[in-house]
Amino acid sequence: MKILLNILLGILTVELAHAQSKSISIPMKSTHWNIPADAQFEQFDNRETLVLTTGRATVKGQHFTNGIIEVEVYAKASRSFAGISFREENNNLEEVYMRLHKSGQADAVQYTPMFNNESNWQLYREHQANVTFKANGWNKLRLEVQNQRVEVFINGSYAMTVEQMKTSQKEGKIGLWALFGNRFSNFKVTHSAVDKSTQEKPKTPTDPTIISSWQITSAQSFHKEKLDYELLAKTEYTSVTTEESGLLPISKYVKKTSSGGFEQNKEDFIVAKTTIHSEEAANKLFSFDYSDKIIIYLNGEAIFSGDNSFRLKGVQFMGHLNIDANTLYLPLKKGDNLIHCVVIDQANGWGLIGKIE
Repeated sequence: MKILLNILLGILTVELAHAQSKSISIPMKSTHWNIPADAQFEQFDNRETLVLTTGRATVKGQHFTNGIIEVEVYAKASRSFAGISFREENNNLEEVYMRLHKSGQADAVQYTPMFNNESNWQLYREHQANVTFKANGWNKLRLEVQNQRVEVFINGSYAMTVEQMKTSQKEGKIGLWALFGNRFSNFKVTHSAVDKSTQEKPKTPTDPTIISSWQITSAQSFHKEKLDYELLAKTEYTSVTTEESGLLPISKYVKKTSSGGFEQNKEDFIVAKTTIHSEEAANKLFSFDYSDKIIIYLNGEAIFSGDNSFRLKGVQFMGHLNIDANTLYLPLKKGDNLIHCVVIDQANGWGLIGKIE
């Protein structure tokens, strides 16, 4: 009887694994999708398609943890973005998309986390790839997801890997995203079990010079003429930690007053502060970067302001972050020194990174 029970359990395990690995095709029909008001389903090129103008469509009744997601997108030469979103919950999600007008360029494919309904591609320059798309017909985007890792394939060829996705989402809705109009077809999902042996925890910086924790305020609308240091010093702060690189993705911790509208957003700001102790009066090098704008105070005195806004310094200026991009010699007094960073953002990634050497 025990042997028979073990055999039956083995068969059940195999059948369950097979069921989990079976590819499911999601028809391009209104019965299977939640779509924006201006989206539509059409017969095109002898197949069912979904046309998304701008926005996100999600699959009804499907939650995704691990597995494979794939879709085909019709070729387009003019500027457009087309991608897959997954593990969407409470306005946070993971996203990989093709920039079809960037064929053959370094940022043709990008990964970004969405925090509180805000894209953050400016903060993750390392998570993009050079891909050449088909100029005609259909381009296939395929994602293979296992825990915090995603591998990206375009038209059957490997494009890039993100080893540590940035949100803490373990599961959520799956769907499609477009900007400036795209046509989608053949959406498929294959669910797989969680591989506990490959689960990773977020890492903290190993470089002791990197600022790995900050205290930050909530978000407020930015009006430069109303900025008052005395009020900044008195406001309420919350302690937060950075990613392993030292990057602080601000939207992960605070919700903007104006979000989800890209360059139509109003500017918001937060204040990030940290204390630096010095055994004696000395000049110490502060290296840092930010998105989009910053005003820095040392012990109550404004010592720096800068602007890294998207395309401010030319049409190819992306506003990516680099910890060594800006340097200041801080005239520290003996004892504790207080740095306040007023970080202002409109869209595409709200971030701060710094180190004291």
